[in-house]
Amino acid sequence: MTDLTYDVIVLGAGPVGENVADRVVKGGLTAAIVERELVGGECSYWACMPTKALLRSSAALRAARALPGAREAVTGDLDVAAVLARRDGFASNWKDDGQVAWLDSAGITLHRGHGRISGRLTVEVTGDDGTTILTARHAVVVATGTSALLPDIPGLREASPWTSRDAAAAGAVPARLAVIGGGVVATEMATAYASLGAQVTVLARDGVLSQAEPFAGELVTASLRESGVTVRDAAEAKSVQRDSDGTVHLALTDGGRVEADELLVAIGRTPNTADIGLETAGLEPGSWLAVDDTMRVVGGGGWLYAAGDVNRRALLTHQGKYQARAVGDVIVARALGTAVEDGRWGRHVATADERAVPQVVFTDPEIASVGLTAAAAEAAGLRIRVVDHDLAAVAGSALHADGYHGRARMVVDEDRQVIVGFTVAGPDVAELLHAATIAIVGEVPLDRLWHAVPAYPTVSEVWLRLLEAYGR
Repeated sequence: MTDLTYDVIVLGAGPVGENVADRVVKGGLTAAIVERELVGGECSYWACMPTKALLRSSAALRAARALPGAREAVTGDLDVAAVLARRDGFASNWKDDGQVAWLDSAGITLHRGHGRISGRLTVEVTGDDGTTILTARHAVVVATGTSALLPDIPGLREASPWTSRDAAAAGAVPARLAVIGGGVVATEMATAYASLGAQVTVLARDGVLSQAEPFAGELVTASLRESGVTVRDAAEAKSVQRDSDGTVHLALTDGGRVEADELLVAIGRTPNTADIGLETAGLEPGSWLAVDDTMRVVGGGGWLYAAGDVNRRALLTHQGKYQARAVGDVIVARALGTAVEDGRWGRHVATADERAVPQVVFTDPEIASVGLTAAAAEAAGLRIRVVDHDLAAVAGSALHADGYHGRARMVVDEDRQVIVGFTVAGPDVAELLHAATIAIVGEVPLDRLWHAVPAYPTVSEVWLRLLEAYGR
C-alpha cells in the first residue's frame, strides 16, 4: 500500500474533473485525479461528442435538400457505415491515450482505479496494482457525474435495454427502436436513428421537451412525425419482455403494445455517488450532493466540494466546466489565503447556474435556449412580458433555406427592462444562442440592446424584429 499527498484530489476525470485539476495546478497547487474508466468522461465517449457526430450528417443532408441547386446534387441517402465511422473518430475509438497525455502535459497526476473517500481529506484508490492511499492538504472534489436512470418497470432490466451510452456507441442501427422518454436524449436519439433508417417509436409520458417553451416541443414533435417517427404522448410502459429471438415487447398502461429490436430508456439521470465513501463524511451514499455557490458540499466539513452533474445544479457539460473553473480557483484562493469573490457574479461562484444556463437540443429543428422559460419566470415571481416572432419572416432565414420554419421568444423582466429568457427553434439556430447568453448574463438594458445592430441579411436579424415587436 502506497501513501501519497497532494494539495487537491479530484474524483472523476471527465471534463469537469479535468478542469478542476487544471485550475488548481495553474493556481500553483498540486493535484491528483482518480478515474476508473476512460479519462475524458461521459461527454467525450458516450454523450456530447459521439451523439452530435451521429446527428450532424443528417442535418447537413437536410440543409442541402432545402436549397435548390444543392438539392439536385444530392443523389443518395446517408452512408450509415460512414456516419458510424465518423462517430467512432469523435469518440477516439473509445481510447483515452490523448486525454491521458494531456493530463501529463498539464502537470496533473492520474491514478487509475476506483476512488473512495476513506476519511477526512483521504481517498483510497483500488486499482489493478493494489490499493493506494491519497491524502489532500486542502480539498477533495467529487466530479463523478451521473448514470442513466432506469425506472422500476417489471421486466425492464431483464430485457437489457439501451441507455444513452449504448445509443451513442452502437455498432449497428436496429430496424426498430423504441424510446422511453421525451427529453433531450430521447428526442436527439430518435432524430438520429430515424435518419439512419430505423423505425422509431417514442413513448413520451410527459410530452416532448416538456421543460422547454411549449412551442419547442410542438415543433420537434411535428418534425419527428413528419420524418416517420411514431410519437405517443402520455404513453407509459407497464411491463417489458425480450423474447429469445431478441424482440422487445412493451405493454403500455393504456392497453397498447409496442414491439422493437432495441429499447432505449432516456428518462433522467442518477448520481454516481453510491460507492465513493460519502458515509465517512457524514453524507448519504447514492445521494445528490447539495453545495453552496462555491461548490462546497453542505455538511461536508468544509474540505469536500462537488462539481458538475453530481450536484444537480445544471446537468450540462459546459455548465460543469464553468463550475469547475470556479471551484478550482476558490480552492486555490482559500489555500493561499487570498480574497474569495463569492458575491453574485463573482469569480468564485456559479451564478449562471440559476440565471443563464444555455442549452442546444440538436433535433430537427434545433432548439436553443438560455435563461428562464416564461412559465419559470412567472413561477419565480417576475413581472414579465413575452415577445414572439416568426423566424421564417426574417430575410436571412428565407435565404438560409427554402421553406424555413421556426420561432423565437424573448422573456422580458418588465421591472428591470432586461431579458431573462430566450428560446429559438429552427434550422441551424445553435449559433444564435451566445448573443442571448451575453445579453442575459450582462443584464443589458433593452434601450442599450437596441444599439446592437444585427447584420443584414442574417438570421440574427430576429433580434431587431423582437425589439420592434416589444415596441423599441
